[in-house]
Amino acid sequence: MEDWSVVVADQLTEAQWRQYDEQGYLKLGKILTDHELAAMQQRIDDIMLGNADVDYTRMTMQIDRGAMDYAEALTGMDEGYKGKTLAYRKIEQLEFDPIFLGYMQRPLFRQICADVYGPRTRIACHRAMFFNKPAGKGSVLPWHQDAWQRFDRPPLVTIWLALDQATVANGCVQLIPGSHKQGVINSDQPSGFLTEAMAVDYCKDEDLVFLELEAGEAALLHNWTLHRSHVNRTNIPRRAFSVNYMDADTVDQRGHTQSVIFGDGALHREELPNRATD
Repeated sequence: MEDWSVVVADQLTEAQWRQYDEQGYLKLGKILTDHELAAMQQRIDDIMLGNADVDYTRMTMQIDRGAMDYAEALTGMDEGYKGKTLAYRKIEQLEFDPIFLGYMQRPLFRQICADVYGPRTRIACHRAMFFNKPAGKGSVLPWHQDAWQRFDRPPLVTIWLALDQATVANGCVQLIPGSHKQGVINSDQPSGFLTEAMAVDYCKDEDLVFLELEAGEAALLHNWTLHRSHVNRTNIPRRAFSVNYMDADTVDQRGHTQSVIFGDGALHREELPNRATD
């Protein structure tokens, strides 16, 4: 089993926190060794191809349809394996995979959560999600904030990891620095998406930043930082793993529960269930 205990640094500097507070995002640099990166790349391929010893019934999975319209791109997202293909668009609940959980529980991420939510706060994940824009495919993701109205307190911390090089050509994340300071912009929209009029007002082309990352690099994102992405126009995939960390005491009005990552009741890799065979 992979050892994820070694990191470049186990906490951010004051200068890094100032930059994050000002911009609403922060590049963390390459936080995976080549060996760790290869292990995660192979693992997600194994999951997509049905070769991983995991319980697929606990994972929400969706195959990419190459849809330009985002509403169309959302179809077909539900629990269970969808077949052997490397063209999955999203796979959620990856905290139930030992390789991905090991990455999620790195000391650096624990310290980031402690700095944001408080040192004694138990931390859960709202989403531990694989994002994929397959070669020549992917969908347009409109301007939005990761702001959800169903929680009694807002999840604020996302760690976005590039499993492949993320470039302008293959649909890297685009964002508006400092936009998190405006709070939740469209509070009438439960999913955080902006109307076209709002996008014109808040998302000026001259303010846009392309979040290009090398494979193995990660970025810390404030959930309220406005962002979007386009399709992949290259012959290589743009795979990524995104984790949204939240206060484990958060109440979900839908009655959903969250997996604890740090603190009492946290998941342990050795105790995760394997593929359901009964």
